[in-house]
Amino acid sequence: MLDIDERHKIIALINREVIPALGCTEPVAVALATAKSREVLEEFPETIEVFVSGNIYKNGMGVGIPGTGMIGLPIAAALGAVCGNSKDGLEVLKHVNDENLETARRMVDGKQIDIKVKEGTDNLYIESICKSKNHTTRTIISHRHTNIIYVEKNGKAVFKGSEPHSAKEKPGTKINLSVAKIYEFADQTPLDEIEFILEGVKINKAIAKEGMTGKYGLKTGRTIQRNITRKYIADDLVSHAMSLTAAASDARMDGCTLPVMSNSGSGNQGITAILPVVAVAQKTGAGEEKLIRALILSNLMAIYNKQFIGQLTALCGILTAATGAACGVCYLLGGNLDQISGTIKNMAASITGMICDGAKLGCSLKVSAGVSSAVYCALLAMEGSYTSDTDGIIAEDVDQTIRNIGELATKGMLETDRHIINTMISK
Repeated sequence: MLDIDERHKIIALINREVIPALGCTEPVAVALATAKSREVLEEFPETIEVFVSGNIYKNGMGVGIPGTGMIGLPIAAALGAVCGNSKDGLEVLKHVNDENLETARRMVDGKQIDIKVKEGTDNLYIESICKSKNHTTRTIISHRHTNIIYVEKNGKAVFKGSEPHSAKEKPGTKINLSVAKIYEFADQTPLDEIEFILEGVKINKAIAKEGMTGKYGLKTGRTIQRNITRKYIADDLVSHAMSLTAAASDARMDGCTLPVMSNSGSGNQGITAILPVVAVAQKTGAGEEKLIRALILSNLMAIYNKQFIGQLTALCGILTAATGAACGVCYLLGGNLDQISGTIKNMAASITGMICDGAKLGCSLKVSAGVSSAVYCALLAMEGSYTSDTDGIIAEDVDQTIRNIGELATKGMLETDRHIINTMISK
């Protein structure tokens, strides 16, 4: 068993990365930056100017904003000014009501909100400038959705932070995570130290239930479930996991006002790291302890994978979250370290290359595809079928395989990312 100091560091990492979020985290981060600028302004702004990285713009163009029936960054920025509280972090929009929404709509309709793409920034960058008649404030968020690194009023800095976990110093490196260490932690840590992960089950099952009403998005989860009922598709591990997880994504991407338990700054990734594991546990009759350990394995593996890819790239984050889920599923089925390592290699050979073309209703389709691969890759590994190092980017060492995917995302797909963003902006 890992020593208590190392266990506590890993638990702190999970608690930092697995947190509640209301709405898609990119527009929410824009609202957060604007809320902070308005607070420092100490009066209501006449205009709001927001500069964002291409990836923030990409993920904010077509996604629903909770409680508004609207999409996009302008309404998110306006609501941040109207009713946001920066202390609420990724739940900054939880105070939206009809009166606040009407005020925010008037700001958008009155052209008081201006959103622009800023080149040469971190992939996750937001700069919100609020102006009144006599004062101007500026807030900058960089690298992490809640990481405010700079605040100024009338040209004078009132807060200077830092950019933790830069590209050269990835989060978790001081813990020296590896697939083997994550497996040991999930399998052997005292249960009372990790049972907190069940809160994520409660939160994400609630939004999945709401998504099943069929009122949201593409109705992907509801449609899968209806076709199970019609007996067009089997009521098996794969279909149940796809339906439950996609329903939660349907609701989240269409502006449902329920929160989700996120992972690595993404709600959909949190949904994908948790709900497929829950679904398989339901189908297999797994006990609570087994479920808790599988969920810890899934979420921590997703965090570990994400560290090499970064927050926002051209590679869809469902790959990392679904890989975590696949490991959790494998564990539920009785998988050992070798089989879990094989599961990761199978996932790397399966959906690596799925692009991120922004947050939108169609994300539920990518979620369902990732979940399907997760279950099948785990089942293959349980039979001893693993992709080998003769296959593409797969390495003999599983941790090197993960690093190879990170290199692909952060270096190999840079031009892909630019092309995606340019295509979306020019539509």
